[in-house]
Amino acid sequence: MRLQINTDTNTVISHTADGEKTMPLYSTEAFSIISDLWVKVGWNAKYPYTFSWMGRPLIQLPEDVMRIQEVIFSVKPDVIVETGVAHGGSLILYASLLEAMGTEGKVIGVDIEIRPHNRSAIEAHPLFKRISLVEGSSVDATIVAQVKSQIPQGSRVLVILDSDHSRAHVNAELDAYHDLVTLGSYIIATDGVMSAVADVPRGNPSWVTDNPTQAAKDFAAKHPEFIIEQPSWNFNESTLTENVTHWPGAWLKRI
Repeated sequence: MRLQINTDTNTVISHTADGEKTMPLYSTEAFSIISDLWVKVGWNAKYPYTFSWMGRPLIQLPEDVMRIQEVIFSVKPDVIVETGVAHGGSLILYASLLEAMGTEGKVIGVDIEIRPHNRSAIEAHPLFKRISLVEGSSVDATIVAQVKSQIPQGSRVLVILDSDHSRAHVNAELDAYHDLVTLGSYIIATDGVMSAVADVPRGNPSWVTDNPTQAAKDFAAKHPEFIIEQPSWNFNESTLTENVTHWPGAWLKRI
């Protein structure tokens, strides 16, 4: 698609294989198209890498941070399991929300490699009291068992998958952790944006089908106890929220 934005006439012209279309610049349709392009350019420029949370690199789109905090507040999980630790920013984010909510909740972070400098920084953080680190492959049976052993019976559990984003690996993670998810909670297959950025310089053509969103679809087709459903945001519900995200089709809700 080729896009022309004219601020003199306040119009947007999109050129696709189906032809040319003109729309008002200040319209919902234009917002959707421009947002899709903004997400692609921002992803390629590593825009999410510019953010941190309480001192640790976060590597998340701010819009997704705002959405996940609303879900955590709504679900009020006793335990949040996250695969993929990286620098620990997400673990600190989730721990800080549980702290602010005044719950006894904790966060379990799983990663195939937790680098020493990251481990030291996470363990030195004031919120580490709410965090447990598990090092090893997130789909290794012994690691999965170790994670499950840390979750008290009857806990409300939310699971966030943010490690290896290949379709096969996410499918394996979904199989390994979905039984932890409690009624009304979610297992979230993040970064399905890969399908939309497959054609950018930092992308890979294989991502069109090899991505977490496809894994979520695979899983939902086999598990009727889960549905792919974007959470209902409390205020100003709008389709606009579907455009600015790295987590399209990510939300698998246990019903």
